[in-house]
Amino acid sequence: MSAWSGPGDDEQERPPPVPVPHAELSTDALRGVVESFILREGTDYGERESTFEGKVVQVLRQLERGEARILFDPASETIDIVLVAQRDRQRP
Repeated sequence: MSAWSGPGDDEQERPPPVPVPHAELSTDALRGVVESFILREGTDYGERESTFEGKVVQVLRQLERGEARILFDPASETIDIVLVAQRDRQRP
């Protein structure tokens, strides 16, 4: 067995992202995650430009409605917010 790993070997051993329920985060932690996401992503919020606070509110609403979710990547130790496909959303 070789000590060298070929291309793609790390991806096979990479643990899957872990969902982080937004309701389980403190208010400050949740806001920090959302603000970091907005600053990092440069997300498009439609035809009109929105204020930073407006963008925070929009992302929080998406999380509350189940349209987006927070994921933690244990391999890179990073956190991200991703959109949820309509078919994958939980219904009340």
